[in-house]
Amino acid sequence: MSGIIGANNQFGKDFNNPDTKLQGTIVSIYDIGCAFGSLTSFIIGERLGRKAMILSGGSTMIVGTAILASSTTLGQLLLGRIVTGIGNGFNSSNIPAYQAELCPPSKRGLLLSLQGTVTIVGLCIAYWMDFGLSYVDGPIQWRFPIAFQAFFAICLVLQMFTLPETPRYLVLKNKQTAANQVLARLHGRDTPLDHPEVLSIKAQIETGIELESAGGPFKYKELLQGGRLQNFRRICLSVGVNVMQQFTGSNMINYYAPAMDRFGRRALLLTSATGLCLCFTLTSILLSTGTTQAAYGATAMVFLFQIFLGIGYLPIPWFYPSEVCTTRIRSKGQALASFINWMCVFTVVQITPIAIGDIGWRTFVIFAVFNAAWVSVVVVCGVVKGAGRWREGCMIGL
Repeated sequence: MSGIIGANNQFGKDFNNPDTKLQGTIVSIYDIGCAFGSLTSFIIGERLGRKAMILSGGSTMIVGTAILASSTTLGQLLLGRIVTGIGNGFNSSNIPAYQAELCPPSKRGLLLSLQGTVTIVGLCIAYWMDFGLSYVDGPIQWRFPIAFQAFFAICLVLQMFTLPETPRYLVLKNKQTAANQVLARLHGRDTPLDHPEVLSIKAQIETGIELESAGGPFKYKELLQGGRLQNFRRICLSVGVNVMQQFTGSNMINYYAPAMDRFGRRALLLTSATGLCLCFTLTSILLSTGTTQAAYGATAMVFLFQIFLGIGYLPIPWFYPSEVCTTRIRSKGQALASFINWMCVFTVVQITPIAIGDIGWRTFVIFAVFNAAWVSVVVVCGVVKGAGRWREGCMIGL
């Protein structure tokens, strides 16, 4: 929507040139949908499984896109944004956990960062499509770019039909043969179901589930408990790192995938927050002078900002909850973290235009202070270093 809304174009004419406040609502209402989808996943995700939730997410996004692309009234447009957001909330809550339960811990950071790469490609496609169609007259100028996002949702749904459910979920639902088949497929082509490594991993998963189930059916109050497993601390880490992500000052993406498992989460978060704080500080100083030359320097800071964001605070918060939470509370932790993330996105999207209009370049000082605070939080509060390896050493099973 960022390439469509706010310009003097066909979209503005069709919706009576929405003012700045209404533009913010049109953009941010999507995040409310995402938050609602994440909250719904928090409640029913474990019951339905990762695959079913991702299929539901893709299907919901297709429906939402159809509503959006055919919009003739503001109400229909807002409804389409909410429905599309709900679908994305399902996906953002379940895809990281799905990947975490299907890939080896040593590859988890790389694969999750590649998810960020795909997002970058999607952004590039959207921006260039918006730019190209800005030279076209008529409703197709905005309807086609909005409708085109359904293409990727359709690809997601078709892809998920061929992909398996996670072995842990299958074992949890007592689908033993299906779990063996998935583990054999993950081990390699033509691997027999009774292969020693397949049986070994299966036994680890069963042992892990047995230990987790020793306390009886899951109760939500477990999320607030300390004790040996420190569930509340894990939830705080999962939620906190997502809050920090959004208050770094941007949702834009860059990444260094191989660094994820080489340097550890903690070091990358520290480097990322320090670099982002520096970028915002320099941008504030440059913009405060009000000169053209300084504005060019501030623009350069934007590119440097993307690098530091991609090093840590773009990819890590999305898969961090699936690493620090025990498997018993993983789906709940991932969904809750996703919910908080989207609510923070909504907050930032709402307050940033107002802040820019009222205090100008001083807005960047606010985000510089936030990033300086995140450095202290990571150091003092003990965000886990090498979370994937730490979880692997403390837990049994996938």
